[in-house]
Amino acid sequence: MKTDLTDAFERTAEGELAEEIIRRCVHCGFCNATCPTYQLLGDENDGPRGRIYLIKQVLEGSEVTNKTRTHLDRCLTCRNCETTCPSGVDYSSLLEIGRHIVEEKTKSRPLKERFVQDALLNVLPYTKRFKFFLNIGRVFAPIFAKGAYKKIPSKVSKGKWSKQTHPRRMLILDGCVQPALSPDINSATARVLDKLKIQLVKIKKAGCCGAVSLHLHRKNDALSMMKHNIDAWWSEIEAGAEAIVTTASGCGVMIKDYGKYLENDVAYAEKAQRISSLCKDISEIIAAEDYLIFSPVPKTISWHPPCTLQHGQKLTGIVEKILTDCGYHLNAIKDSHLCCGSAGTYSILQADLSTQLGDNKIKNLEADQPEMIVTGNIGCQTHLQERTKTPVKHWVHLLLDE
Repeated sequence: MKTDLTDAFERTAEGELAEEIIRRCVHCGFCNATCPTYQLLGDENDGPRGRIYLIKQVLEGSEVTNKTRTHLDRCLTCRNCETTCPSGVDYSSLLEIGRHIVEEKTKSRPLKERFVQDALLNVLPYTKRFKFFLNIGRVFAPIFAKGAYKKIPSKVSKGKWSKQTHPRRMLILDGCVQPALSPDINSATARVLDKLKIQLVKIKKAGCCGAVSLHLHRKNDALSMMKHNIDAWWSEIEAGAEAIVTTASGCGVMIKDYGKYLENDVAYAEKAQRISSLCKDISEIIAAEDYLIFSPVPKTISWHPPCTLQHGQKLTGIVEKILTDCGYHLNAIKDSHLCCGSAGTYSILQADLSTQLGDNKIKNLEADQPEMIVTGNIGCQTHLQERTKTPVKHWVHLLLDE
């Protein structure tokens, strides 16, 4: 795709990267066939190819409007299009550039939008604040807002954290919202790894991975969070920790990109690359061990692969093999490649589209009446559980038959 960048973007790192990505696009439209928003809306500008054109026009000096911003906002960043694209277009990086430029060049968002975004930025990345407001919601939502009550998950017990020590040690990212919504996931992970003779270490100083801030146009805040986490983990890394384990695939895909985001930071570039190389989804860790020591009672389940796992981290088939080898029957799921609509803050900022995608997803997951639905990301888990009475859990629980 030929480009003609304006002087403002020509010979800039951002402009050169955008131009390189755009030139890989051959207009084939395969991406639209697997784009959730294009499937729902049928608008070219609400599919990857159309959004690439919009960003190209912005870089070439066309007027930037709120309508342009709306089309970019509607993207889930599920990266399904990247899996589909035969030309290897790095769409998510281009979208990030486009959103940043459009955000700077458009009028201020409406007051309600700004309030919601600021609330998300100031609450979600901070576990104690999030837990505080979550508990308030649990108390008052049943009284004042029946619709909101469905969105607020019940309190979950932390579960027992294994205190056994082993020569092999790995670190675990607690994350920001997961400790409040499902603290049992990481404790179950600790017990699973304990049985595999691996000690899981929680670093209390580590915080949010930075994804929320990055996706809401606060890149400097996100970079600060990345550096904070690197500092928090570094002494353990130097002491021989084998990996940084993530049980939320959304966090995992972010940490695996630390090296990219900090590549020009003299003080952190090398450390960030090291952190990214050590970050592993829990499925990668378990797949490399003798997981057949687990013998749970088999169940019929439906597996929902999060987009950040199958399209972001490109990890497909691993969880399915582990669970199948352990005796579980996995239902065949229609459109398993499509996003459930959670997508971080998307379920709040694009509620109508998110609801449609979530309802479609749960219909497909429940088609064969599973005993349980399992996934690998806290956002997906919460979003799906809101729509069904079938238990929705993180898949790691199944190894312990929980």
